[in-house]
Amino acid sequence: MKKILILLSAVCMLAACGALRQSPEEAARMQAQVQERLDSRRFKVDITHMHPTRGASRAVTSPYSLTVNEDKLISHLPYFGVAYNVPYGGGKALNFESTISTYEELPSGQDRRTIVITTDNEEDILVYRLVVFDNGRCSLNVRSRNREPIDFQGNLDPDADPARKEKD
Repeated sequence: MKKILILLSAVCMLAACGALRQSPEEAARMQAQVQERLDSRRFKVDITHMHPTRGASRAVTSPYSLTVNEDKLISHLPYFGVAYNVPYGGGKALNFESTISTYEELPSGQDRRTIVITTDNEEDILVYRLVVFDNGRCSLNVRSRNREPIDFQGNLDPDADPARKEKD
């Protein structure tokens, strides 16, 4: 009886692992949606993990995100680290909305796109380096003049259209 239970649980675990994989059609659809969002410069990245320069990495549970809507950047990100020169009270940190100064796509691997965005939030000049993979996974590095750099991981939301939200 014990052997049957072990065998049954092993079969269920293998079936569950197979169910998590995307079919080639789903992967191609996701890749097309990711490319469409990046080409239009209208996308939203939902953050799942943060990696401060000092200290342990942390999972992010609140709805933190980075949104690009053509020439506008909406940064709603947590920050942990050392600040060198900031206004009293901490300032805006990484929570602000501003105009994009430069938007540049760098040559990268076949399965990813690297985008470098520079912006000025009236307190600091920030550089966002975003690597987006075909499956929607993202890696984000934020560098600032007045703060230590910080890294994030997340997922590009292929269904989010910032332009549509503004029209509503």
